[in-house]
Amino acid sequence: MSAQMPAPPRWSLLHGAAAGRDFEGYLRRRASQGDPFAVGFPGFPPVLFTGTAEGARELFRLPVELLEPPRPNPIEPMVGAASLILSSGPRHRADRALLAPALHGARVRELGEIIRAATLREVDIGCGAAGSWQPGGRIDALAAARAITLRVILTAAFGTDGDRSDEYAGAVTDFLGAFTTPLLVAPVLRRDIGGFGPWARFVVARERLDELILADVARRRRARPGASDRTGSGVSGDLLDLLLDTRYDDGSALTDAELCEQLRTLLVAGHETTATTLTWALYHLHRERGLLDRVVAELPSASGDPVEQARLPLLDAVCQETLRLHPPVPIVLRSIRQPCRWRGIDIEAGQTIGLAVGVLHSRPSTWPAPRLFHPDRFLDRKVSPFEFAPFGGGHRRCIGATLAEFELRVVLATLLTAVRLRLEPALALGARPRTVPRNLATAPNRAIHFTRMQ
Repeated sequence: MSAQMPAPPRWSLLHGAAAGRDFEGYLRRRASQGDPFAVGFPGFPPVLFTGTAEGARELFRLPVELLEPPRPNPIEPMVGAASLILSSGPRHRADRALLAPALHGARVRELGEIIRAATLREVDIGCGAAGSWQPGGRIDALAAARAITLRVILTAAFGTDGDRSDEYAGAVTDFLGAFTTPLLVAPVLRRDIGGFGPWARFVVARERLDELILADVARRRRARPGASDRTGSGVSGDLLDLLLDTRYDDGSALTDAELCEQLRTLLVAGHETTATTLTWALYHLHRERGLLDRVVAELPSASGDPVEQARLPLLDAVCQETLRLHPPVPIVLRSIRQPCRWRGIDIEAGQTIGLAVGVLHSRPSTWPAPRLFHPDRFLDRKVSPFEFAPFGGGHRRCIGATLAEFELRVVLATLLTAVRLRLEPALALGARPRTVPRNLATAPNRAIHFTRMQ
């Protein structure tokens, strides 16, 4: 016998406001009423969520042909319909096969020195006369983390440095800032009002970023067939080279418009999520001095080698625990193309189902004292991909997960070695900031500031 489909809550506007104020807390409250549970927000079809390991297992093991990204999709204006995040079926498999070699294994490890250099360069730039990284300076952790991770993904994508990097940094910052939470959660606001309003500002910011990307694509096409080292970065080619070289099985290549959307996705998703996680990791470490001292004491054993740093057990555990408490993308969504059975319920075609990652990561049966930041829990146990899923799972698991995890560890190790920071007293002693939706990821609901010590 099939279980009854849970009904989404009434008064969706009020529920949308509650989710915008504390997204993870809202999902936990909904999950407390049973699993699976339904959520509905204005402008989007209801979603049936699970927050259990059993539900995650069922979701990630559903046949590939049954699933596609939900439409309308809240992030489509940012990444575009051709983006790997939103493609489905054979096209998704082909695009994933095209991008995967550049974002895994040895290729990612080649970026170790670039990641460390980008981190030190950002600190060095910020040590100028008016820089926030000078001794005694006040540092906005999320802004600093975004600057570092953007520099890394730019180098990986374009081999870009110097003035071009600064141009991209400004364009990406404006682009992310223009896609406000109301535009994310309320599609009705996505309309031009005579060239004014939030949607018009977003479109202008997107066009500016696309102009930069397309100019680099055109410049690279003119230079091909190119020299042996187009990037000057010490990495064997970059993502743009790879995308220009690769062909689908039928011999066709990506169009400029498709290249632009894939590269825009990599630029935005490839730094925003890692920056948020880095901010939370710094916050938690500097709230617990004993833990910070243990991590700093572990770092010399890696002899400054980024690859070895990424393997340090306690540093790894800190990063894992940060991702558990603060998954940067807190929901995994799938739209069902054909009727199926999931979580004991008959699901109709067109229904959207999903995993509430924060709920999964806070189940007391799996994670004792789940609201406590306790990295040691990762030192003495192995977790399954159905208990711990900060990058999703199944055939649509985040393709950039390997790069994101490696980058997080190297940047954190570099910062802890290079500078001494003190968390703002109100944050060190006060309640933990809430997590709120922001662009492609979530972020703390208020700025997290540090002071650099002498």
